[in-house]
Amino acid sequence: MTNTRTLQRVSFSLICIACLSACGVTARMEPYKQTNVVINEGDQVVVLARKHHATHEAEEGFVECISESLGRGRDAIEVHPTQAFEDTLYPWFEPSMAPLSTEELSELLEKPGVMDRVRDTGVRFLVWLDGSTERTSSGGGISCAAGVGGAGCMGLAWWEDDARYDATVWDIEQLESAGTIYADFRGRSVMPAIIIPIPLIARPQAQACRGLTDQLREFLTSPYGYGAGPELG
Repeated sequence: MTNTRTLQRVSFSLICIACLSACGVTARMEPYKQTNVVINEGDQVVVLARKHHATHEAEEGFVECISESLGRGRDAIEVHPTQAFEDTLYPWFEPSMAPLSTEELSELLEKPGVMDRVRDTGVRFLVWLDGSTERTSSGGGISCAAGVGGAGCMGLAWWEDDARYDATVWDIEQLESAGTIYADFRGRSVMPAIIIPIPLIARPQAQACRGLTDQLREFLTSPYGYGAGPELG
């Protein structure tokens, strides 16, 4: 009976610790708009991953998440499929040739036939995504054992992920940068083990997708003067 009560107290303590520290996500958004341009009816947006360095290239799934989220809901924006745009502009948006600045974009669009291809797509704005989600730290431990009375695990493990992205908006018609949105979402996950492991997962990348989508939608539909919202915690 004493052992059972001790196990119950330990289990309760682990659950309390897990509940206090699990799934905590802190967020910081810093939008900066340089022009008063807004998206018009018939204009399309394409979301691309910056490809100048593979180690921090935005994940394909994150690019898809932003694209699909922008195109849904009551305030949906018309989004051109990423792969279709890259195929139409092949090979100009391949990793070794993709423009990295508005100056390089201007030079690209001056090449014979390139601007005509872009106009055919209906794309007015390029959204360049740069960044990644990385595991920044972890700790704790879980031990498992099996005996005559059965098997089980005890302990507590935790880890932290940092989803950090920049979204730079280029205006193809004006050949200039409309501005940038910086997003940093940090999340801590925990896994208490009381007989069986119970993962309590924070998802900073999913929240970064939602946060950036909301900011991009406001960025593209609000005139000059749009600025950073409050820091979230």
